[in-house]
Amino acid sequence: MPTAEISLPDDVDIEISQLVEEGEFINRDQAVEELLSLGVSAYTTEESTTGPADEDLFTQVVEDQQDPAIRNEGDDEHTL
Repeated sequence: MPTAEISLPDDVDIEISQLVEEGEFINRDQAVEELLSLGVSAYTTEESTTGPADEDLFTQVVEDQQDPAIRNEGDDEHTL
């Protein structure tokens, strides 16, 4: 199995240690391996689902938004 040396921010290191202490993982190596695998899987899944369909959805949502301060033309009623 390939090995890698990484530097982690203190808060991430503490979280991994806490997960091991709480019994979520057998040891630190297993925790790092599994958490990295989950992260890579999540990244790969997210990346493969993004594309034109998501961009169109975002564009449509932005276009559908209306400024409540803009009054409809021909609307003679005053609203608060």
